[in-house]
Amino acid sequence: MFPTALSDHRKGLLLTAIGGLALSVDIPLMRLANGELWSILAARSIATLGVTLLVATALRIAKGRWPVLVPGWPGLVTGLLYGLTTVVFLLAVFNTSTANVVFIVAFNPMFAALLSWIFLKERPALATLLAMAAMIFGVGLIVRDGLSGGHLFGDIMALLTAFIIAAAITISRASRRDMGFVSLLSTVLPAAIGLISVMPVGGFSIEHPAWILFNGAVMMPLAFWCLATGPRYLSAPEVGMFYLLETVLAPIWVWLIFAETPAPMTLVGGGILVAAIAAHSVWIVRRKSIVQMAG
Repeated sequence: MFPTALSDHRKGLLLTAIGGLALSVDIPLMRLANGELWSILAARSIATLGVTLLVATALRIAKGRWPVLVPGWPGLVTGLLYGLTTVVFLLAVFNTSTANVVFIVAFNPMFAALLSWIFLKERPALATLLAMAAMIFGVGLIVRDGLSGGHLFGDIMALLTAFIIAAAITISRASRRDMGFVSLLSTVLPAAIGLISVMPVGGFSIEHPAWILFNGAVMMPLAFWCLATGPRYLSAPEVGMFYLLETVLAPIWVWLIFAETPAPMTLVGGGILVAAIAAHSVWIVRRKSIVQMAG
């Protein structure tokens, strides 16, 4: 798929950048669909799962064998985590502001750094620890604002989303296996939960279903596959940092489409988060360049 001259690290950067860009339109497309929580969850997940099965079947016909769908126990655990992420993420989207969700979810690189330190023995550098401290402060400001604004539950769900994403990325990184289809097939869990929830109340309730079907069938498969494949080439914290694209762009799309302006404290806390992640990303790139030049 990639030119042979492209290094593994650059492959990872390209994949995760595409994934982050695709992910940034997730919340705006859900908002445009204008539906009830469980209906959106079910429709989005079913569309993604359907496309995944079609692609897997097409690859089976073209190559004469099935692609690697779930690579052993690491794949099963990672899939469960990605499935839970979808459910918890939508709970956050429907219970707090878009800016709060994406800014808090951007904390996942720091969770990834902690988990990598504990389980993979990848000790974070001093710069990572300093960035982590700044991000904890920024998230604290946002959650404190959520407490006073009555949407603390949504903020906590966003924080839980960040942790689960970091756990999935860390397991993918540790296994070094192809997880591209795992995150896509994991939508079977939220699809089942969504269907179970909508059936007793008379079925789906979505005002503009085309938006959520486009999101689930096109944008989410692209985002999930790219971000799930990234850990083969990048460290867990590096992959997590590409979620920063959603952090920066999603509030902009929502502001342009819905004129939803974030609260002042959310902007302050989010600015601290973005600055910390951006500074840490620049530090990583410069460190890698120095190491390559020395080698």
